[in-house]
Amino acid sequence: MPEATPYPNQPTSATDQAQKERTRQHEFRKLPAVDALLREPTIGLLAAEHGVTAIANAVRSLLNAQRTAISRGQAAPALDAWPTLVNAFMAEQNLPSLRPVINATGVIIHTNLGRAPLSDAARKAVQAITEPYSNLEYDLAVGARGSRYDHARNLLCELTGAEDAIVVNNCASALYLVLSVFCRDLEVIISRGQLVEIGGGFRIPDVLRQSGAKLVEVGTSNRTYARDFANAVTPETAALLRVHSSNFRQIGFVATPELGELVNVARQAAAQKSREAHAVALPIVIDDLGSGALLDTAAFGLMAEPTAQESMAAGADIATFSGDKLLGGPQAGIIVGRAELIARVRRHPMMRALRVDKMTLAALEATLRSYQRGRALQEIPIWQMIGAGADAMRERAVAWQIALQAHGIQTQIRHAQSAIGGGSLPGETLPTYVLALSGAQNEISASLATKWANALRQQPTPVVCRIQEEQLLFDPRTVLPVQEEMLIQSIRNVYADLS
Repeated sequence: MPEATPYPNQPTSATDQAQKERTRQHEFRKLPAVDALLREPTIGLLAAEHGVTAIANAVRSLLNAQRTAISRGQAAPALDAWPTLVNAFMAEQNLPSLRPVINATGVIIHTNLGRAPLSDAARKAVQAITEPYSNLEYDLAVGARGSRYDHARNLLCELTGAEDAIVVNNCASALYLVLSVFCRDLEVIISRGQLVEIGGGFRIPDVLRQSGAKLVEVGTSNRTYARDFANAVTPETAALLRVHSSNFRQIGFVATPELGELVNVARQAAAQKSREAHAVALPIVIDDLGSGALLDTAAFGLMAEPTAQESMAAGADIATFSGDKLLGGPQAGIIVGRAELIARVRRHPMMRALRVDKMTLAALEATLRSYQRGRALQEIPIWQMIGAGADAMRERAVAWQIALQAHGIQTQIRHAQSAIGGGSLPGETLPTYVLALSGAQNEISASLATKWANALRQQPTPVVCRIQEEQLLFDPRTVLPVQEEMLIQSIRNVYADLS
């Protein structure tokens, strides 16, 4: 068979490459100079708004991007398209790094998404206190310097039953501070089953070492008894520490002493020894609660989470917990306990390094007042989410489905589970119904699901959902009611772009 020859009008490979190169060079020559673009009137207005340097840098970045695009075979933009390109570039550059998102994952306390959303009252309190000056450290009654730590003290004492309370920037620093104050160069006894690591590589043994305390492990990884603590007490023992296993749960052949049992061990040990170098009798009992629950989680069909009230009632000398987990407020570390102990914490030099600002205190006080009024279930978002029934979730999902079907978007309603998350109630979930985004065949491929998820995160208000069984799932439980229209519009936008 004779060798095949090219069609008469078909260019050879070398000719084709030369033509492509000539086309590229022609497109490169269309690109304007930086100075020419800066002289363009519309871009000049942008320079007046954003600054000449910022606009010049934007133009250079866009020109570099266009050169890359042309080298890959794309055409240069028309000259009259450049103002729009520069304006869009500046709009994207000026987006704040920290932005609101729509949490459609069903994880109520989502650490990566800011944990607990604040209540209306907390947000209003923050706004009110940031506009004018405030009495952050000014005693209005006597007209002299006051303490920022007085603002939430009475509410925390009333709600937990503690004698005194103080607030620092997070729960990790709260525990570190307490250990630094009472346990430096002394022993702290803890069960091996509670030597936990939580998110971000935060490990209890590391915190103890950094605080200067000496770690004493007792029991085994699955079973520890009060007698193990009693047998480990020495004249050098400063504290018995209970740490809540916030992000895992032990089941099966396990045992751990009740807090009251540790209190009895500590009291008996303190009565048998005297340490004149210390202002308080040692050892003390420190209860690191973590999640900050003030309500009975068992009432919602969940595992019972230890509360600060229970800790104080059981006789713990000090308890530490978070403000932005099950408490439902701002990020904060709360320390409650005996007045003489909290007074020593308040005087420690590290308090200034770990102190909270006026916005945190305003949000925390407003959140605590919801509990004081018995309105936490009605006013605090995470408790609204936890308290919502599955039927209510189905109604919301169906409403979304109807709104999307009007635009030709096929969906399904599926039964699913919402997670508590945030290192609280490990493994505990609530029944829910989710909106499952489907294609023409009632399913979408994993690659398309990923494209959808990526596109949803690029919306003006980013949407974060979850992918399961190659479908996008949107859980109404964690979507704030005020965000529902934005969610529907975002799904419509992505459908239009990807269809």
